[in-house]
Parts: sequence; structure tokens; C-alpha cells
Amino acid sequence: MKNLKVGDCLQIQCYKHNKKVHRSWDEAVVLDIHDDYIVFGDNKTLVIESDGSYWKTKEPAILYFFKDRWYNIIVQLKKNGIYYYCNIASPFIIEDNTIKYIDYDLDLRVFPNGSYKILDRMEYKYHKKIMHYSKELDYIINEALDELIREYKNHFFAFSNVSNMKYYNIYKNQVKQNREYS
Repeated sequence: MKNLKVGDCLQIQCYKHNKKVHRSWDEAVVLDIHDDYIVFGDNKTLVIESDGSYWKTKEPAILYFFKDRWYNIIVQLKKNGIYYYCNIASPFIIEDNTIKYIDYDLDLRVFPNGSYKILDRMEYKYHKKIMHYSKELDYIINEALDELIREYKNHFFAFSNVSNMKYYNIYKNQVKQNREYS
């Protein structure tokens, strides 16, 4: 994180507990750097699945990765409103210009009307069993989900539509600058 600066482009790699790459994103642009989190932006980014299939994201997104929290937050700026897709995941590390984290299946989906839904409980139970999550890890994951829901209800900064639209404008300006300098 020491040499990281606003405007840098990094890749993202999502792993599973068994250390296998689950999914990777081609590019995310650094928008803001703090001691405990980094904010990125992307749009129409290539995503490669573990089976080799690929697709592109459909809309702009703002991404929050936390150094000490067991989740990350993806803000999806869709035509019909702002959605939040929150992954219960290990804190991130950065290696070789790549953001890396372990995905622990449980997700929180927040809709533009303010409602939310917990996703992938069955996937979590399945992976917990076959990948032998420890009792301690299970506790951490469930606490992280509870914390994430509390943070959403308490209007945690990453859930601010106004702030995320500001980040989106920063992203657009950063992409324009990066094109001019390349």
C-alpha cells in the first residue's frame, strides 16, 4: 500500500478458502486511499471465472476493500438505482498489483428501496463442511455479517449514495486522465 497512488490500476483476485482462485477482475482504478481501506472504481470490467468462462460487468461500480474488516462492499450504479453487493470476505492484501481476498460465500444485497437480503447461506454451509472452516473462522464470518448489517442500518459511510456518486465522478475523471497520459 505504500507505493499505491490515486489513479493506479490494479487487478482483483477472489479466492476460496482452499486457496484456489474463484474469480478475477481485469482492472480497478484507485480512487481514494486511507489507513484502513481503499476505494476503487471500475466499469465494464472483464471478469474471469474459475472455470475459464468470462463476462463483463454491466455498470459502473465503486468498490471498498478494508484492511481489518471481514467484508468488502461493491456499489453498483445501475440505471434503476444504486445497489450494494457486500461480500463476507477476508481483509484484503495487495501483491503484484493485485488486490487479493478470500470470499466466504455469504453476501448481503441491499436494494435501492433500502431493503436487504442475505444471500448464499446454503453455499456457505456447503463450503464450511467440505473446506473444514474452523469454529473460530465460522464465528468471525458470522460476526462480520452481523457487523455489516449493523453498519448498513447505521448509515456507514460506504452506504452513502451521495458519497458514492462523488466517487463515481472521481472515477470518470481518473479514467479520462489515465487515457490522456497513456
